[in-house]
Amino acid sequence: MSWDFKARLIPAVAFCLAMTGAAGDAQERLARKATEIVRASSPPQLDGRLDDPVWAEAAVISDLHQYEPVDHGQPSETSFFYVLYDDENLYVGARLLDSEPALIAARQMVQGQSVGVDDRIEVVLDPFNNMRTGYRFQLNPNGVRRDGIFDRATNVNEDWDGIWHAEAVIDEQGWTAEIAIPFKTLNFDSNNPDWGFTVARAIPRKQERMAWSSFDRDVNPSSAGILSGFSGLQQGRGLDIIPAVSLASNHDFATEDQATRTDPSVDVFYNFTPSLTGVLTFNTDFSSTEVDDRQVNLTRFPTFFPEKRDFFLQDVDIFSFGPGRSGNGRGSNGLPFFSRRIGLSDTGQAVDINSGAKLTGRIGRFNVGVLGVNQDGFEGRRGYVEESDLFVGRLSANVLEESSVGMIVTSGNPRSNIDNSLAGADFRYRNRRLLPGRTTEGTAWFQRTDSANVDLEQSAWGTTLGVNSSEGFSGRLEYEVMQPNYNPALGFVNRRDYERRRLWSAYRYRPQGHSWIRSVMALLSVQEYDTYSTGEFESASYWMRPFRIENHRGDSYTMAVSRGREVLAEPFTVAGSTVIPAGEYEESGYEIEMEWAQERVLAPSLTIGKEDYYGGERVSVQGRVDWRPGSRWYARVSYEYNDVELAHSHFLTRLIQLRSNLAFNVRWSWVNLIQYDNLSESVGINSRLRWNPRAGEDLYVVWNHDFDALAAFSDMHSRQSEFAVKYSRTFRF
Repeated sequence: MSWDFKARLIPAVAFCLAMTGAAGDAQERLARKATEIVRASSPPQLDGRLDDPVWAEAAVISDLHQYEPVDHGQPSETSFFYVLYDDENLYVGARLLDSEPALIAARQMVQGQSVGVDDRIEVVLDPFNNMRTGYRFQLNPNGVRRDGIFDRATNVNEDWDGIWHAEAVIDEQGWTAEIAIPFKTLNFDSNNPDWGFTVARAIPRKQERMAWSSFDRDVNPSSAGILSGFSGLQQGRGLDIIPAVSLASNHDFATEDQATRTDPSVDVFYNFTPSLTGVLTFNTDFSSTEVDDRQVNLTRFPTFFPEKRDFFLQDVDIFSFGPGRSGNGRGSNGLPFFSRRIGLSDTGQAVDINSGAKLTGRIGRFNVGVLGVNQDGFEGRRGYVEESDLFVGRLSANVLEESSVGMIVTSGNPRSNIDNSLAGADFRYRNRRLLPGRTTEGTAWFQRTDSANVDLEQSAWGTTLGVNSSEGFSGRLEYEVMQPNYNPALGFVNRRDYERRRLWSAYRYRPQGHSWIRSVMALLSVQEYDTYSTGEFESASYWMRPFRIENHRGDSYTMAVSRGREVLAEPFTVAGSTVIPAGEYEESGYEIEMEWAQERVLAPSLTIGKEDYYGGERVSVQGRVDWRPGSRWYARVSYEYNDVELAHSHFLTRLIQLRSNLAFNVRWSWVNLIQYDNLSESVGINSRLRWNPRAGEDLYVVWNHDFDALAAFSDMHSRQSEFAVKYSRTFRF
């Protein structure tokens, strides 16, 4: 049976219209809550107990509402938040009453790791009160801190790490917490007395979340209330100096070469104004950065990995472009700036960054980001790549109530000696008033690259328009073009020379009073690619999830079906040596997924799928088990298996990962990741012992070891090894 994309599009549109008509009459709640903050007569002593007399002076917030499972419902437990400030810090205290304090979840004890399975509180700050960007600070009853930065109004980057202080205590009434957030950690407008602000609380055993201010079951800068009365805020001299020293020993077992090195480095942060920060880095070292998760790629397109290096994550929201395209690598194809292109060779090996400078912040309604880096030359796949000077500039302006317009430029090529530059512009539209209870979002963007010896077809552009809602109908239309010579050397592109159209829609139903089901969701995606240079059909896909059922415990059950057609113009290679020949292929398949709530002590998940694969058949199995027996131990075992049967060949892929964390206390932790895949025939071990006596001070002891392995964790022979010790400390002036 032949594939007719346009014939499939008609019922898809009808499906969207039907869901629009069935959408509930959710009421809009856009009036922003507001409260006045109080200046503290003296700073509280942070011990998590709220027994300092100064808390009696604080502004009190107790009118929280539930936003999960019932939007703006009555919370099952009472919460009190206390807010103070002085010249140097914002203070937040919390008394979280609990009718069953023995059941309070506090299983995470590794600083900086996710606290999503624990009881927790959350503080969201929008210091510029622009409803677009801001900070998130989370704390669990063990005093474990987790933070992030919003690079869009509703998207938080949790790889950002700021300096702040907190303690928490469980008692017979529930638990209490104290938080101090230094103004030195934040960018803000010193002339603005009103900040976007909200607080939230989660009780995972009840699958319950509550907040002071929320919209459409979400807590973020766009849904924050207003905290008024800030004045006289100080950042001292606005100078942070972060010296570090790294000692490393490397052993190459193939050549028996051994080497040791000592790498001092320093980062300097200076606040020219409270809203404008400059950063300098010298001899930057990333030896303490965790390794990437391995991926098995059975497509003809390269994969990308998120940014994890602190220097590039600082103020990452400033460089965000178009529909979620940001410098941390998250988003779809066509990133104008992807910071992982810097300091890493095309084979993934580290390249020394000699120096770097960054200027980021806000001036009035303008958001400014400038980055310059000098990196060493290195031996690449195509020969020696010379030392590179790299530049990125980003400027955007806040327009309308929640929208923005901006531009981006890049210059330099970190992985080639061929000159390259890029210029682009984007418009982001966001409106929560147009449709009651829903958010209307759209983007329009354009980029053009300039590579040496290339004159034509170096552009890319696109637009999106959609409606988002946590209940009822959501949908989005997308259109995108990547010309054949579009080449962002400081960005990311894994597919060129196409014109893409996509319709995405979803409908979520939340039955009231059902004893078992919390929500049911259906999803549909229809997408088509044409080759831009010839106008010929390239591929199309029709993907539907008839249901995703979630129960009140947080377990979910999903089924998906797909159908597609692809005209492959050129052969490509997968799994090392298997050649997929050019030709026309029709594909269909299904997938079944079961996932138990992560809040369980033992939380397994299983996905089983079967689909046509380039004239053959692919059977895939993905399984995972998370084990959280208490606050000190955590383990995860995951397994990904593909059995591919083609007309003239057959291959299997296996990817095994084992994570094991041991927290001695909230200051000492030991985090391990062991990975094996049969395509590289190797085992990798990343083991990191961390001492974090306070925010801004770290000691890492890191061991990386790679083995050749003809089978999973057997017949292993050492390939290379690295042992490193790194110490860093932040000095604030």
